[in-house]
Amino acid sequence: MTGLLSRVFRLRWTAVLLVGVMGQGANAADALNGKSLYLNGPVGGGASCTTCHGASPANNVNNIQAAANQPSVIQSAIAANKGGMGGLYNGKFSAAELADLAAFIDNPSVVAAPAASLAPASLAFSGTTIGQTAAPLAATLSNTGNAVLNIGTISIGGAAAGDFSVAGGTCANGLAVAAGASCTVQASFKPTAAGARAASLTITHNATGGSSSVALSGTGNATPQATIALSAASVNFGTLLTGTPSLVSTITVSNSGTAALNFTSIALGGANAGIITQGGSCAIAAPVAAGGNCTVTLQALPVAAGAFTASLTLASNASNGNATVGVSGVAATPAPALTATPSAIAFGSQTIGAAAVAQTVTLANTGNVVISFSKIGLSAASAASFSLGASDCGATLAVGASCAVPVRFAPTAEGAVSAALAVSSNATALQVGVTGTGTKQATATPVLSETGPIVFADTQVGSSAAAHTTTLSNSGNASLAISTLTLGGNQPGDFVLGGSCVAGGTVAPGASCTLTTALKPIAAGARSADLLLVTDSGAQFHLALSGNGVAVVITTPSLTIAPQSFDFGAVAIGATAPTRRFTLTNSGSAAVTLASAAYTGPFAAVADSTGCAAFPVTLAPGASCDLVVSYTPVNAGSNSGSVAIQSSVAGSSWTIALSGQGTAAAAGAAPSNRGGGGCSASDDVNDPMMVFLVIAAAIAIGWRRRQSKRVGG
Repeated sequence: MTGLLSRVFRLRWTAVLLVGVMGQGANAADALNGKSLYLNGPVGGGASCTTCHGASPANNVNNIQAAANQPSVIQSAIAANKGGMGGLYNGKFSAAELADLAAFIDNPSVVAAPAASLAPASLAFSGTTIGQTAAPLAATLSNTGNAVLNIGTISIGGAAAGDFSVAGGTCANGLAVAAGASCTVQASFKPTAAGARAASLTITHNATGGSSSVALSGTGNATPQATIALSAASVNFGTLLTGTPSLVSTITVSNSGTAALNFTSIALGGANAGIITQGGSCAIAAPVAAGGNCTVTLQALPVAAGAFTASLTLASNASNGNATVGVSGVAATPAPALTATPSAIAFGSQTIGAAAVAQTVTLANTGNVVISFSKIGLSAASAASFSLGASDCGATLAVGASCAVPVRFAPTAEGAVSAALAVSSNATALQVGVTGTGTKQATATPVLSETGPIVFADTQVGSSAAAHTTTLSNSGNASLAISTLTLGGNQPGDFVLGGSCVAGGTVAPGASCTLTTALKPIAAGARSADLLLVTDSGAQFHLALSGNGVAVVITTPSLTIAPQSFDFGAVAIGATAPTRRFTLTNSGSAAVTLASAAYTGPFAAVADSTGCAAFPVTLAPGASCDLVVSYTPVNAGSNSGSVAIQSSVAGSSWTIALSGQGTAAAAGAAPSNRGGGGCSASDDVNDPMMVFLVIAAAIAIGWRRRQSKRVGG
């Protein structure tokens, strides 16, 4: 009987081992997939191994650790229906899945993690002339892990770091590389000195080690070469008059190379090259020594109205090629223009024999050439009642300038009289009508304290400039009544009128009232208006008002953050993940001051000389800096937090969302034996294999008894 049982057991385990060996494949084991199979059961559905082996194989419930990295043990148990495993899993696991299960049993604390591989390990550039750039070389960063690989920064360091630079590629700061994916980074070499040059390209990331590097090397060749540089890449002559030469523009041409700069051509080209005159010290027969310079002068003389363009090309032996200067401008036909404000003067009624009253006419040059006066005088049969005061108009008036001509009225006889202020110049002849009435009766004599124009300071749209005060006096011997007081002109709605002078009001002899005006623009740009005051005697006064409206400056800070959130992935408790950089950019039109940055969760600021300075930080429009953040989990499981950035402007803040996982090894547990071992669905000690052994023993006993009877018979 003992021998029979031994043979039964030998046959049983031989079959089991053969099945195990046959079921074991050559696939690389994936412990993460094994974890999923262990916790969830076969892909096609079925019981989870946790039913009889607990939440983690680390606890070694039912001696499951015997299958660590041994898929044949699991296959043998299924084939032998150990613990009922045959009924549960027979045919439901592939050989690769069994290998994955065995790998997970060996490594029950496995978690998803990225794995970085940067190849090749070194990039060697060919010998390159100093100052020249070699063809770029590329390295590939691959994520061979099973979680996202987050790139922190890409930088170059080392003794000759300045000779190398990142020239492109698909890898970038902040890029997330999916599991199984890759990106490239290109490096370039531009030696600054002769001899061997070396540096290293480093990519920081959240994989094991925190960074990957590629050695960079190259050789600088000291062949002397010239390098050309220009003080300006273009010349714009602005608006010129046809037939009038422009001012001379000078361009400095420098040689920043190590050999003499020899010109092969210095030529003008383009549609209007014929109106440009070239000069200067740069010449084909005059080499420019290394570190030296020469000049090119340009002058335009347009002959026709309209825009003009040309180009200056300097061809030479410079290592950086030919240099070109763009030339442009606009030509206009000379057109003198003269205006008068007001266009007419009305003195109204004035007492004969009283002191003369005066009003002022302002002449303005609104053309594009200098005004040359030939005569400024009065013309009319009754001009004896009118005279001109001292004028500040000289023989000429510059473009955009103005001058004043006072006109006086002292009637010599009763009745209406008229005259004209006549201005002769190289512009169209100009006349300003002048009227008045002589009377023997007492009259009011209105006098304004100024003749204008009144120019206000630039004022923000919606705001009001400081008020300006003008006084209206009555130097006559009768009361003065104001019949009209109004704003007209181009933009009367952009000005405010006030004061004690009002339409319908009166001013006693020897008394006065005030006019207050202010600019309150409703739109940006040049704003103008005309203040008109008319008295009951018919006297008219004009005051020109002008100023500029300035667009409202947006004071709300504008900040762009990239990225706006980040997951640091799985990190062991107490360890620190590779740092992450968040780029803060002022995307507004005004400087922004970031007052503070508050952190929550297991996240903290990292002092970095290449990152943002200590808060408060002020960023000019378009400027940026990097906020460097670290993650150090203190507890297992999911962690979340944030960085709240507060501006110095109340109510302006931005938030960066942060997250990560904290991991720790599973706690050990005392081994236990529930069921018969293996991955069994049974929680008691009734192993079906024992039933098989009992039946086999009974058969063996019966067989022995029959044999004994035959022998005895």
